Amino acid sequence: MSQMHKNANITIDGPRLNEDIAFTSRFGATPRGGIRRLALSAEDRLVRDWLAAQGAALGCSLTVDTMGNQFLRLEGSDPTLPPLMMGSHLDTQPTGGRYDGIYGVLGGLAVLRALRAAGYVPRHSIELANWTNEEGARFAPAMTASGVFSGVFTLEKAYGLADRDGVRLGDALLAIGYKGDEPCGAHPLAAYFELHIEQGPVLENEGKTIGVVTGVQGMRWFDVTLIGQEAHAGTTPMELRRDALLAAARLMVMAAEVAAAHGPDAKTTIGIIDASPGSRNVVPGEVRMTLDLRHPDDAVIDAMESDFRAQAAAIAGKAAIELSIEESWGSPSVPFDPACVSMVRDAARKAGLSHRDIISGAGHDAAYMARICPTAMIFIPCRDGLSHNEAEYAAPDDIVAGANVLMRAIMAADEHFDAA
Repeated sequence: MSQMHKNANITIDGPRLNEDIAFTSRFGATPRGGIRRLALSAEDRLVRDWLAAQGAALGCSLTVDTMGNQFLRLEGSDPTLPPLMMGSHLDTQPTGGRYDGIYGVLGGLAVLRALRAAGYVPRHSIELANWTNEEGARFAPAMTASGVFSGVFTLEKAYGLADRDGVRLGDALLAIGYKGDEPCGAHPLAAYFELHIEQGPVLENEGKTIGVVTGVQGMRWFDVTLIGQEAHAGTTPMELRRDALLAAARLMVMAAEVAAAHGPDAKTTIGIIDASPGSRNVVPGEVRMTLDLRHPDDAVIDAMESDFRAQAAAIAGKAAIELSIEESWGSPSVPFDPACVSMVRDAARKAGLSHRDIISGAGHDAAYMARICPTAMIFIPCRDGLSHNEAEYAAPDDIVAGANVLMRAIMAADEHFDAA
């Protein structure tokens, strides 16, 4: 009988996992019950230090790489096998919740504790990762460190990213003491699993406990600039104006129409808009705004981008507005490893948990990790589908269920994967 079957009754310490979520919500707590824990801030340093201490108490070794990624390692019995990894992130949005990202880290920590408490010694070493700057709220783009780890970004590019105050990521790493020695990416892996709240309403609406994530939809970010002419609000006739903000408003409406034209899975978002000169009695002469396009099929995103560009050019031309649309970041759609996805599905089924296959609408570190190793994700519901919001909430029972599925998937992977 395999060790996995002999230890089939191992379960997560649910009360402790939920206590960890409550405790870590103190690091960057906001008055409204949310969290502001921007990447490489003082609050980020405190929660990183806490995580390192928890790993040390379990007897885990800790490695920190040149991007500040933390890897807690529970040693396996076969040193020739590359480790299995669980992970997510500790940073939040400026008005974030207490589950996005950190749930995957704390769920992984709960797995390490459960295996250690049961005396379960896996063949593979099992690691828990905290990825630096997943949110991209302080240093854009998002998923920066997992991007460097997987070869999407260079270390130099990442170090040069600056926040709104001009602080560079590389300097911020040094400032909080988390610029490690191991070269980012010099870290072999057998497989990667990430646990997360859904950040959408599907599981809750269907009454499902586990989302078996089969992949991540494609997404592209654009910077859009419209330049018209500043003019006096009281003396310039409407028909003679080159109003950049009015043209931008038409683009915003058109962006929503582009999404509607490409079916229920298409999404367009204008998240930031900045009009100049910002005076109530001056016709705006310049507008800068962002555009976010998403769809599970890259070919559809191509069509959405083409439609937006063509219609935006027509709107700008009619209004005598100069238009610029520059892509700032993109992540293609990512299918996850079928074997790893099956391990998650089987773990949910054997636990008697309701589940369904689902595509992730949000970006995650798993999207980059899938480029370099077999990868899968596990979702649990969040109330009203809310995330990136201080009201973010996941039920304690679902939190424990997701962590148990993660543990069973890791145990299955330990039996499945051999040395390359």
